[in-house]
Formats: sequence, structure tokens, C-alpha cells
Amino acid sequence: MDRQRETVALTDPYAGVADTRQPLGTSRPYPLSPAAAASATAAAGRGDGRTGAAPAEAGGVPDYLRDTYTWAYLSRFGTRFFDKPWVVSAILWGNARRLIRTVAAEMQPGWRVLQPACVYGDFSLRLADAVGPDGQLDVCDIAPIQVALTRRKLAGVRHASVRREDAAVPGKGPYDAVTCFFLLHEVPEDYKRAIVNNMLAAVHDDGPVIFVDYHRPAGWHPLKPIMAVVFNRLEPFARALWTREVRDYADAADDWTWDKRTLFGGLYQVVIARRRSTGAP
Repeated sequence: MDRQRETVALTDPYAGVADTRQPLGTSRPYPLSPAAAASATAAAGRGDGRTGAAPAEAGGVPDYLRDTYTWAYLSRFGTRFFDKPWVVSAILWGNARRLIRTVAAEMQPGWRVLQPACVYGDFSLRLADAVGPDGQLDVCDIAPIQVALTRRKLAGVRHASVRREDAAVPGKGPYDAVTCFFLLHEVPEDYKRAIVNNMLAAVHDDGPVIFVDYHRPAGWHPLKPIMAVVFNRLEPFARALWTREVRDYADAADDWTWDKRTLFGGLYQVVIARRRSTGAP
């Protein structure tokens, strides 16, 4: 890593970042970026899904992220306001601690863990605590500003690293575990499929892949109409998780077991995928 560039990122993560104002959520189709599509096609041709990753620097921020989420993840206001544990807790209706503990409980000291996409608040710090100093936490994100901010957040954690990388591009791992925390609801359908397949390919044979995200709440849930408005206005890719299972995005879903739990009246789901043992029914 270029130490000079890292120092700049830690001291001024907003260097060179434009504070643009983009339109809020849109529902237009967003295919995979050319780099992700080419790499995914090449990996599929080899049948391994683990090699051929293109560096994120080869392409810019994906159109869907720039068009839909500048306000939340790419602007000065968004990154300064939302990156606080109390804000994350409010957004998740008081369930942030519970969901983070659920993920941390699946970790073991000494594990090497992949976290695709930076997460606001202290999720990465809690995950780093769970694997301990003998483990390793690798965080990746496609947005340069998110990488810079998370590097600053984890600067004192020697067993954690943050790099710019597209979760939709294969070639990661192998890891002892992967934790995909509220990422799928933020990406279009093609990206959901690519990310789920890449995360499954990134673990050792017995490693868990943990997906935490939104889920269709029960019909009686008082927050259901509120969340429907939020998704329609701000999170146009989230409603798909109300009608589709995480396993639906896996090309080889039957090769995995899928342990699914819902929380808070069904508004959230925790899905843990594990590769089936050879000869298992």
C-alpha cells in the first residue's frame, strides 16, 4: 500500500470528493458494470468463481450507486451524518445492537473474515473485536470515500484492513467466514446475484456466509407502510427482498444449507449459508 496515499486518506478522507446532489431513488435497470460483468463471465467460464478479479480502480463508482445513493454514501453530509452508532440504531428502529451481536456470535477468535461493503457505525470494530488480534478482518467497498473513512475508523486495529474492491467481481478468499451486512438491499438485481455467488465462493468448505438485511414484515407490523414509503422513495432495490429469498440469488443454492431467522416482526432477516458436506442429503 502506498503509505503516502494512506496518510492523506486518514487525515482528509474528503480530499477530491465532490459534494454533489443527485436525484433520489430511481427504478431504472442497472446491469453489472463492464468490469464486473467481464470478470464474472470469465470466472463462470473457468467454473471456479475465485480468480480473475479486476481491480476496482479499473472502473469508477457504479451508476446505480452514484444515481441512487450519493446523498447517503458519497456526499459530505451523508458520510458525516450517518456514520454514527446512534444514527444507525435509529435507522434500524433500535435493532442495530441486536443484529450486530447476532453476527459477532458466529465469529471465532483467529478467523479470517471478509466484510463486503463498509458499514456505518461501529459494526466493523465489533467484528474486529470478535475475531481478535490473532484473526484478520478484511473490509472492501467500491466507493473511495467509504474506503478512506473506514480506514480512518479502523486505523488503530492492526488486524483489520480496508481496500477498494467491487463485491460484484469474483476472486475473493478463501476466508473462514463472510458477513454481508445490509448490502443486498442497496444493489440492483444483477448485483445481488453476483454478490451472493461471490460471497459463497469466498469461504472455506465449512465456513459460514452470513447475510443480514431487510425482509418482508408481518402484515400487522405498524412499520410496514412506513418502510414501504422509505423503500419507494430512497431504497428502490430493497423491495425485492420482500418477495425473494437470499438463496434465490445463488446459482447453486442446493449445494448449501440456508438457516434463516427473522427478527422484529419479520422486518429483518439473518440468513446463514453453509456448504453441504459431500454426500449430505
